[in-house]
Amino acid sequence: MKKFILIIFVVVFLFPITNAKDRRNTLYITNQAPLVAQPYTSLPLGAIRPQGMLLKMLELQRDGLTGHLDSIYSVVCGPDNGWLGGTGDGWERGPYWLDGLVPLAYILDDDDLKAKAQKWIEWSIENQQDDGYFGPRPLPEGYEHIPGTQQGMREDWWPKMVMLKVLQQYYMATGDKRVITLMTNYFRYQLKMLPENELGYVTFWANRRGGDNLAVVHWLYNITGDKFLLELADIIHQQTFDWTTVYSDNTIRRLNPVPDLHCVNVAQGLKEPVMFYQQHPEQKYLDAVKSGLSALQDSHGFVNGMYGGDERLHGNDPTQGSELCSAVEMMFSFENILPVTGDVHYADYLEKIAYNVLPSQSTDDYMRKQYFQQANQICVTDEDRNFFNDGNGRIVFGTTSGYPCCLTNMHQGWPKFVQNLWYATAENGLAALVYGPSEVTAKVGDGQEVTITESTAYPFKEDIRFTLKTSGKVEFPFHLRIPEWCQQAEVKLNGALIDTKSIHNIIIINREWSSGDEVVLKLNMDFRISNWYENSVGIERGPLVYALRIDEEWKELEKEGYDDTFWEVLPKSPWNFALVKDEIYGKKLKAEVSDEISSNPWNLENAPIMVKTKGKRLPMWTMERASAGKIPSPSSPARKTGEKEEDIVLVPYGCTTLRISEFPVCD
Repeated sequence: MKKFILIIFVVVFLFPITNAKDRRNTLYITNQAPLVAQPYTSLPLGAIRPQGMLLKMLELQRDGLTGHLDSIYSVVCGPDNGWLGGTGDGWERGPYWLDGLVPLAYILDDDDLKAKAQKWIEWSIENQQDDGYFGPRPLPEGYEHIPGTQQGMREDWWPKMVMLKVLQQYYMATGDKRVITLMTNYFRYQLKMLPENELGYVTFWANRRGGDNLAVVHWLYNITGDKFLLELADIIHQQTFDWTTVYSDNTIRRLNPVPDLHCVNVAQGLKEPVMFYQQHPEQKYLDAVKSGLSALQDSHGFVNGMYGGDERLHGNDPTQGSELCSAVEMMFSFENILPVTGDVHYADYLEKIAYNVLPSQSTDDYMRKQYFQQANQICVTDEDRNFFNDGNGRIVFGTTSGYPCCLTNMHQGWPKFVQNLWYATAENGLAALVYGPSEVTAKVGDGQEVTITESTAYPFKEDIRFTLKTSGKVEFPFHLRIPEWCQQAEVKLNGALIDTKSIHNIIIINREWSSGDEVVLKLNMDFRISNWYENSVGIERGPLVYALRIDEEWKELEKEGYDDTFWEVLPKSPWNFALVKDEIYGKKLKAEVSDEISSNPWNLENAPIMVKTKGKRLPMWTMERASAGKIPSPSSPARKTGEKEEDIVLVPYGCTTLRISEFPVCD
């Protein structure tokens, strides 16, 4: 007979937060009144250490572009950058790089990376002006012709928002109080200047991305309690693009004409209503984000969680592009929203982007990236496609190909994902809300320190093992997320099954813990079939999307007009398959999971899961404008298949470069 242990559940009511109203974590920086109490609170940078696959991803960044962008892209990130006092670029690209470099440096505890970042941080702190302004200074006459050096760009509010995030992370790692002084003085400067020079007075980017500014203002308030910061927060919200309305009023569902909304702004804007909700807790701000995500999925969405946005929003044909900046900024928005709302929907969505989109948009060595990727991507070439903007090789794997924002902004994806695997809870406990191999050391209860090791091959396998280490007995609640896609979860405590009833998809184990205690969570991963463009289908299992395995041929090219070489990728096997209806709806799909998972599983060679199924070719479904042609509609003659069923293999989307992930279906 199985032994069951009775567990008392501490109920946390979420969305809206009611029962947590008076509970606030006392050990870490968290919302202070009048801001709403957070159910979850970020831990200091460096408290969470990646293991396994996640550690490998960060090591690849260290050895690749992130660790060496100052030499590889020295024309921008070298010593002449305006953020180092030079006469070069003084806008967003330097701060973008640091926004990934700083968390990478402190998570890996890498002295060389810390030193690279410190030069930029010291310059910002030491060169703050008397009125509170910080950042690149005016240039002498004659430099305005160099892109990114115009004085107007240097005065723009937008790049300061990125550097504020850098400094916030640096403080969370070091506790350097000079950051608090700089921010306090700068925000007083903003309060004085914004009535005359509104967020969008130089470029519209600051107007669209004010949520990033707002989030840091609230964070500083939670440290200093300065009331003027709440006044500033109101002004920033008033001057920021009205994302609450845009996400709520079906603007995003408009397809003729498509809304004139930039893809990255849409991803960054997702956080703004929830950031403002903290100060003005009206349900409309929470509802707006859910409505906006639903609209994006309905009208522009792909099975991988992204949306058609090859600069502007561009519908849901799976051959439209999605920008790498959109992916990492969408992740960061969810990482901001999750601890404020406690809503696991955002944790599910965060994992979907991280474990599908993110690894497929850079090379294995993290030296090249795609500016755009396609959900149905059958070749990667420097040819014209049906994008709003297709200049400068926006789909090839290069360094400076595409607009250079992604070259510098891509670095925040994996480090910030690692930093948001774990949270402190309002009751001074710990929460595992996003899953991946890691170890966390944090204070709980009355300030006792505990370490929990998370051993897992997730997202490929279903079991997640948590092992606790502490110097003595300690009582605290331990929160576990049950993803919305999981129909059956099993929890064992020290080998015995326990009650798995959850509240809002959160299981809370509240007990006195001892060193060596072990919790094993099993999340059953069943196949899910979803419908997309032209009645195509997507195949999902757990947090992973599955795509057709297409053999690849990589070619490095040198081309006039490009600053460096780039890689094209051509198909070496057929791609124009329809899935056989009986196979996918007859519950015949089975995942073959490797016993051993490579430290870098994100390529065809190391793909740890195969799904063997049947398909039929569609002879009339052919390439158009270097992309898969329009998916034939169910009644079209082009939907006619060959008679022969063929064996095909699906693998995790994140392991592919060429792929079909939204399939026609045939009998």
